[in-house]
Amino acid sequence: MTDVTEQPDKWASRGIDITKPSIARAYDVVLHGKDNFEADRAFVAQITEVIPEIYDVAAHNRHILGRGVRHLAELGIRQFLDLGSGLPTVENTHQVAQRHTPDANVVYIDNDPIVLAHGRALLAENDHTTVVTADLRDPATVLNDPNVTRLIDLDRPVAVLLVGILHHLHDDEDPKGIVDAYMNAVPSGSHLFITHFCASSPQARDAEKQYLALLGTGRFRTIEEITDYFDGLQLLQPGIVPLPLWRPDGPVPPEHELSVGQKLMYGGLARKP
Repeated sequence: MTDVTEQPDKWASRGIDITKPSIARAYDVVLHGKDNFEADRAFVAQITEVIPEIYDVAAHNRHILGRGVRHLAELGIRQFLDLGSGLPTVENTHQVAQRHTPDANVVYIDNDPIVLAHGRALLAENDHTTVVTADLRDPATVLNDPNVTRLIDLDRPVAVLLVGILHHLHDDEDPKGIVDAYMNAVPSGSHLFITHFCASSPQARDAEKQYLALLGTGRFRTIEEITDYFDGLQLLQPGIVPLPLWRPDGPVPPEHELSVGQKLMYGGLARKP
């Protein structure tokens, strides 16, 4: 784990406030990473009181990322725009995509400067992958960033990944409009891949209250609201489902037997016609 007692001014000079939990670092905690601080761990501890399976939820989200990217690569997608990517860990988007296609281009976007600090070291020798510090809520700026345009050709199909991030946008930030802006910018044959907290149980709604109170973000939307993000696109099978049920690599229980944690997030993949 990162030791918050060491050089706190160093982090502040990079624009990193270690006294408040961040989305990227909290996700790092539940993935058993080491790039997090006491505020992040305290936040996760409080969420665990409401959703004891929160570490499993993070694992489900990471696993579906791998399955989704692998499927996209098998469909012939060679460009990946990973929005709100979080800190690098195991089985990142570029590792999965480039295992299938070594020259696949991957751009990670995150507004937390700690992501860039750690991502640069990981990607120093990978010419087909980069990390950009930018706010996904500003699609025009993201899509015109020179580090994005260097690797992403908007005249060819792009996989737009919003994995575990849209629920951190408030309703008044128009998440649907943001999704539409990215999908309007990419050509036919592009794909949209989303995972999202779902208001699937009373415990999920309690967790939403905790997220909003402690982190300031975390909207647990209904299946209908999540489905609306894919409006105008062709949903691929099996549609929008709890994460363990999306193209699983092995046997999984039927939906009615899934636990609260297994139904805490839903995901889906769609193609732009």
